[in-house]
Amino acid sequence: MQDLFSQDQTPYEPLAARMRPKTVSEFFGQQHLLAPGKLLRRAIDESRLHSMIFWGPPGVGKTTLANLIAENCQVHLQMLSAVFSGVKDIRAAIEQAKINRQQTGKQTLLFVDEIHRFSKSQQDAFLPYVEDGTVVFIGATTENPSFELNNALLSRARVYVLKSLSNEDIIDVLHRALNDKERGFGAKQIVITDSQLLLLAQSADGDARRSLNLLENLVEMIGEGSVSDEDVDQITMGSVKRYDKEGDIYYDQISAFHKSVRGSSTDGALYWYARMLDAGCDPLYVVRRLVAIASEDIGNADPRALEITLNAWDAFTRLGPAEGERAIAHAAVYCACAPKSNAVYTAFNAAKKLVSETPSYEVPHHIRNAPTKLMTDLGYGAEYRYAHSEDGAYAAGESYFPKELKGVRLYHPSERGLEAKIKARLEYLASLDRASLQKRYSD
Repeated sequence: MQDLFSQDQTPYEPLAARMRPKTVSEFFGQQHLLAPGKLLRRAIDESRLHSMIFWGPPGVGKTTLANLIAENCQVHLQMLSAVFSGVKDIRAAIEQAKINRQQTGKQTLLFVDEIHRFSKSQQDAFLPYVEDGTVVFIGATTENPSFELNNALLSRARVYVLKSLSNEDIIDVLHRALNDKERGFGAKQIVITDSQLLLLAQSADGDARRSLNLLENLVEMIGEGSVSDEDVDQITMGSVKRYDKEGDIYYDQISAFHKSVRGSSTDGALYWYARMLDAGCDPLYVVRRLVAIASEDIGNADPRALEITLNAWDAFTRLGPAEGERAIAHAAVYCACAPKSNAVYTAFNAAKKLVSETPSYEVPHHIRNAPTKLMTDLGYGAEYRYAHSEDGAYAAGESYFPKELKGVRLYHPSERGLEAKIKARLEYLASLDRASLQKRYSD
């Protein structure tokens, strides 16, 4: 019996791999880097290599660009993935680069995918060989290099930011795959409308690889012929937006939400809230941020904001996502519309700073408690004025600071919302303090 495993079979290669651009002219997107005259394009055209960091979301061409650079500049290409490699693999790649230089005189381009997954000490292993030119280093990362890469490596490489592809770019990628007879589906009779291509592009969410995977799944499903809207709906069903929990996109979107609420943009707040929900964000994370906003950005200008955000939190835990998400939207809109003041936030920060920068002054005797006779004999609580026994329940002229800090003022209310009334109240009390002091001096 013939061994089935010995038969010649063409190994399967995904469409996204087959359609990987082979020239810069086939590369879609990133025109801010690759348009004629741009720095990176000139470096490629003139074979002037330097170490680089490619920072961008998945599917925008980081690996492809490294391949194009190596091909165009006629250098050896070695590829590592930080997901599967360690220091041993780094050393082996460096040794191979040295051998390549000795045997062929060619430089080696060392491409490290997911470089942020290497620890800072592992990243240090590249430094001597980047410094002495043994390799030209290109690292690819989806995470912010400022946080994930060590400063020594960053100082030796230029960071290039790659952007998500536009829908137009994605559609161009899909058209090329549909028309290419050797690598794509040009030999098949696939009829697909512009609106259907747009749906595929939108579902890809700026990721060329994802768009080609969707197209490949679609062609496998229909074989040949006309694509129906139901076919596209079935392929794109459940397609999720990019949202890397604990990564840059995560923090960028919650930052956009927070700034929208702070900026009194109800529409912006609702949009970013919906974006995060669409990508799978836990709604409780959003409502926790709203509770913080209620104190940080609204404060005493509208104290009800804190109550409403906490009520939304409680509603979500009691009702679940369907109704609870609406309660959070309710709170987000209220907070966006509310008058804003960061006076309490600023005052509290000022108080912490004052405490950290001054000695541990003693509590004044008159506001100490005196539960024992000894404490009373030591003067604890002496001359304390009980506010409720004073006119207007206010002990005018009394000081509650250590004597060394007498006269310090931390809270400066705004003129907005309820805080305007609070400001007027504090100014009135301050006038009573001044009158009390003047009376004391005149007596």
